[in-house]
Amino acid sequence: MTLIFFQVDAFTDTLFEGNPAAVMKLDAFLPDEMMQSIAAENNLSETAYVVPRDDHFKLRWFTPTVEIDFCGHATVATAHILASEYGLTPPFNFETKVGRLSVDIIDERYVLDAPISKAIPTDITSAMTEAFPVPLEAAFTAGNNLYLVFGNADDIAAIEPDMSKIIPLSNHGVGITARGAGEYDCVSRFFVPAEGIDEDPVTGSAHAAIGPYWAVRLGQTKLTAYQASKRGGILWLEIGEERLTISGHAVTYMKAEITGL
Repeated sequence: MTLIFFQVDAFTDTLFEGNPAAVMKLDAFLPDEMMQSIAAENNLSETAYVVPRDDHFKLRWFTPTVEIDFCGHATVATAHILASEYGLTPPFNFETKVGRLSVDIIDERYVLDAPISKAIPTDITSAMTEAFPVPLEAAFTAGNNLYLVFGNADDIAAIEPDMSKIIPLSNHGVGITARGAGEYDCVSRFFVPAEGIDEDPVTGSAHAAIGPYWAVRLGQTKLTAYQASKRGGILWLEIGEERLTISGHAVTYMKAEITGL
């Protein structure tokens, strides 16, 4: 059996920036163990598997170690491949573990419509300040992630955290964010060492929480966000009552075949 997959850099229009994801279009999902093994071999933050079903698609995402409930950048990457490589017409509707997601293409950007991940304030603990020894303004949880709000945007890009101190903070991800300056309304980074990813370069799902948080603080519903990882990426956000849109670019890096299965 030979399988075709693509590697896409999402939330960027420039190769080697943004967040890379693998995308594999299938007639039916492979056994879970096989999909996990392929994701581990790809060694990207996510590998997406998409299966057509009547008027929509079923979509699943795997890190190198586990299947996850929601991945924004790999959803954008999947829409990019369906449009650019398979010639399909958006909007694309996806059935996922977090419900229906959709992606349209508007003004040359992929526009992901997703549910808001509501912020629940939590106390700043000594473990948080030990992991991130910079001024912290607030902490909140959203979904199964923890988010810390820094007092200084410059600390977001500059900090070099110890992953062993981040792992006890959350069974899933830990995001850090601060109010932006200049062209960006907010900046962030996202770490998932508990699931085999030290740092996720550009995280769409995290902005389902970060975007609404800053929309309230800044009093605006449209935000330009920058994820300040080494690869970096830009996301345009529009916040509604229960859902938001997360928009960005995508570019194909590679088409490849998996053989010998």
